[in-house]
Amino acid sequence: MSDIYKKMVEEALAAQYADVNVLKQKRGTKFSLTDAKPYVDAVSKMTVADGQSAAVINLHKASVKTHFEVLSSLTGYVRPEDDPFVEHYQTPVILEILCDEDKKFAKSMDTFAECIKKNENIVGREAARGYAGFYGPTCVVDFALMPGSTSNVVNQILQKTDIPTDHKQAILAAKSWGMNTSYGIGDLFAKRIEAGDTLAEASDKEVKQLQALYQHPVKAQVDLMNSSGMTSFDPKKYMDNYRKGMEAYVKAAIDDGVHYGNIATIPAYCVGDISHHISQSTYNMCKDDVVMATIEAVTGVIDKTLHAALPNIKSGYQLLDVATGASAVAAEYLLEMDGFNAPMIVDLLTKRYHNLVMIRPTRGAAAELHNCDFMDMIYRGWKILDKAQRVKNGSGKPLAARSGGMLVDLSPIHENEVLMNPQRYAYPACAITVRASALMRIADYPCLLTSEPITATMMTNIIALDKGTPAAPARACKSCATACLIGSRHQYCQYREAV
Repeated sequence: MSDIYKKMVEEALAAQYADVNVLKQKRGTKFSLTDAKPYVDAVSKMTVADGQSAAVINLHKASVKTHFEVLSSLTGYVRPEDDPFVEHYQTPVILEILCDEDKKFAKSMDTFAECIKKNENIVGREAARGYAGFYGPTCVVDFALMPGSTSNVVNQILQKTDIPTDHKQAILAAKSWGMNTSYGIGDLFAKRIEAGDTLAEASDKEVKQLQALYQHPVKAQVDLMNSSGMTSFDPKKYMDNYRKGMEAYVKAAIDDGVHYGNIATIPAYCVGDISHHISQSTYNMCKDDVVMATIEAVTGVIDKTLHAALPNIKSGYQLLDVATGASAVAAEYLLEMDGFNAPMIVDLLTKRYHNLVMIRPTRGAAAELHNCDFMDMIYRGWKILDKAQRVKNGSGKPLAARSGGMLVDLSPIHENEVLMNPQRYAYPACAITVRASALMRIADYPCLLTSEPITATMMTNIIALDKGTPAAPARACKSCATACLIGSRHQYCQYREAV
């Protein structure tokens, strides 16, 4: 298995560095779709190891290639306002292919849509809780079954739906790592309440919106994009052409026995680097030298930690744990270099969230999702660093932080000239929050720290080793920061009840 783990590391880092190197070169300039070609090239080199499903790997590779080619045929530039949606056009198409290929699955999708109406009490309650800020900061598209997330609500309704279990799992996966349209629970409800609807009217409209996601996924996404003012390209043409490029690969995956949940998720989570992570908004953010240095240094920490860990890795999930834990430690370490830590930041962002509810009641349902990602990441890093610091116990020994049982190599931070010289980026005598303020800038967009290209690539490799088991959503407690440090929302998590 050691060869597979080495392959996983090389492919994941190739995807990450494709992004980082383009950002380093292009930051501050105007984005062009051709800028994403290095990422496409990196993905095209993914291989199939012994024991892996070629159909799974091909879903990933074909989706990236098709996404790039179709998007390039429609436009050369995606506006910053439109780039968050580029990961949301794939799953609707894949679901419709699955429905056309399997009439029993199509019937299950219809049955589930009907059950959404039958369980309007759940929809209304959860939409109202989100509108009122009941759960605190929430990630509406969380890849786990966290309170306030769309997948949490989908899971609650699926428990009351009489369809085959594997179909339930596919439908659930399609609104977690798979992103079936750009809609998040409660968005329409909040807007209609503020526009003057009664609670009953708003709840009814929310139900109909959720039903549309499963009754006609492609049309639902087109309608959502038209109502949002997305103008960078024609979403219907994109999805029509994307289907043409992906149909054969979806059929091959069905024939290979890949779980529908995996078929629904893989094509979506791997395309975001093209005009999202490599995009105008990212170029603008990375104009700041300290922001760019942070992304580079954290990538270096992941790189060195993974390579050092390889001889002792026992499973693909352990490798993923090491990668994501290393980035969490690195981010928290940077905060602590400026005298901050995760509990401080979680407290600040939670207080800020409740104020935001007051001043922006019609904020988008996804507004704080990346704040949640960021808080969860640094909280995880804080727990690891806190344990390592206690072990030192005044010994004077070097800090030995471990993720997945492996030592985290923080040397890339100390070797980064920008991060080690914050006085060059502020009033020199008072440069005490430079690194932390850069991290707070990234708090709205931590995708390359968490890191999504690495996670996506590794997850495809892991799924290719176990194609018949749905990998999404995560069926585990993720110890989310707000529940562990501020709130009491563990009781509303659905991970123990996942279908």
